[in-house]
Amino acid sequence: MDIADFITPDRIVLDHRARDKGTLLLDLAKRLEPACDGLTAGAIHAALMAREALGSTGLGRGFALPHARIEGLHRFVGLFARLAWPIPYDAVDDAPVDLVFVLLMPAGAGHEPLSALAAISRRFRDEATAATLRNGDLAQVRTSLLGG
Repeated sequence: MDIADFITPDRIVLDHRARDKGTLLLDLAKRLEPACDGLTAGAIHAALMAREALGSTGLGRGFALPHARIEGLHRFVGLFARLAWPIPYDAVDDAPVDLVFVLLMPAGAGHEPLSALAAISRRFRDEATAATLRNGDLAQVRTSLLGG
């Protein structure tokens, strides 16, 4: 699986302004709503927050991968956001987060979510990719996430 399988250019957001994790996830849920098979932003936000209640999706080094399996969703849907400034996120390394990739998955997706999450994590662990995502313009970020 590749990131380009579940993200489109219109779901790449640069310099998003958020003051905390809850507000950030609500804002991103609202942006995801049109791509989510009739699910409401409230339902998306609730699913993301329920997953966060199990443990933070802040993976360290300024990166968070909030994700949720959602009943009624029929395909994988992703969104990338670069934040205007880092925010506290309860990440594993206690560092604030400035790069966020949201992944929503169908509830009955089997083992595919593990492949998708691994593909995203691999991409964001790469230092050159992370630098481009943090400092690049929209064209550079799109190329880094979507290829060619």
